[in-house]
Amino acid sequence: MIWDLHCHIATAPGRTPDERMYWLIQRADRMGIDRLCIYMGTKWSDDPTPQDFRHQNDEVLEALTHWHHRAFGFAYINPKYRQESLDEINRCIRDGPMTGIKLWVAERCNSHDLDPIVERCAELKAIIFQHTWLVVSGNRPGSSRPTDMAELATRYPDVPMILGHTGGDWELGIRAIRANKNVSVDLAGFDPTAGVTEMAYREIGAERIIYGSDAAGRSFASQLAKVYGADIPESAKKQILGPNLRRMMLPILQAKGVQA
Repeated sequence: MIWDLHCHIATAPGRTPDERMYWLIQRADRMGIDRLCIYMGTKWSDDPTPQDFRHQNDEVLEALTHWHHRAFGFAYINPKYRQESLDEINRCIRDGPMTGIKLWVAERCNSHDLDPIVERCAELKAIIFQHTWLVVSGNRPGSSRPTDMAELATRYPDVPMILGHTGGDWELGIRAIRANKNVSVDLAGFDPTAGVTEMAYREIGAERIIYGSDAAGRSFASQLAKVYGADIPESAKKQILGPNLRRMMLPILQAKGVQA
C-alpha cells in the first residue's frame, strides 16, 4: 500500500485539471502508488482571496471527477478570511468529497486566527496539513516555521496535524515537534538527502512519518527513495508508505462512507 500525501496539479502538464490529473495517475501507476492527495489549483497565489481559493478548490474538484477511487482532495484556505475559510471547509469537506485542508504561506499557523479552523476540522475529522519551511535567507511574513506548528499543536493536543516538508530544514523541524505526539511529518518536497527518514524514525517513531512526493514539482521516484533507501526496518518502511496516512484519514473516510 502506497498513499502519497502531497501532490499538485499546477506542476503537471495538461490543458485542464482533468488532463493534469490523468498525467499524475499515469506516473503514479508506474511507481505502484495507490492513492494521491491533491492540493491547490492550476495557478497558486501566496495570499489568496476567498474568490481565489474557491476557484482553486473548484479546479481540484474537477480533477477528482473521474478519480474518486484513486485520489483525495484537500481544501485550500486562507486563515486571514476566517468566516470565508470556514464556509469553504463546509462546502468542500462537509458537503463535498474533500477530506482535509491545506494551509500555505498566507499566515503563520501559530496565529489564533487558526483556532476556529482547527476546531471545525476536528469536528469533521478532516486532515490538517500545514506547509512549513525554515528558509536560510529568512521566511516570508506569513510562512510557518516548525516551531509555529508546535505552538498550534500544543493548543490542540488531541487534534492530528501534519508538518509539511518536515520543516524543510528537517533536523530542526523534527526536533521542533518531537514532543507533540499529535504531529506527524511529511517527507515531501526536498532533495532525498540521506538521513532524514532515519532521524525521524529515531526521534519520533515510524508511526508519525508519512510519505509524500510534492509531485509533479518533484518526481515520485526521488521521493520514494527517501523511504526505500532509508536504513530502517522494512516493517517501518511499509508503515510510512501508506498505512500511517490511511489510519489518520480513516475516521473521515468512514464518516463519508468511502472504502479504503
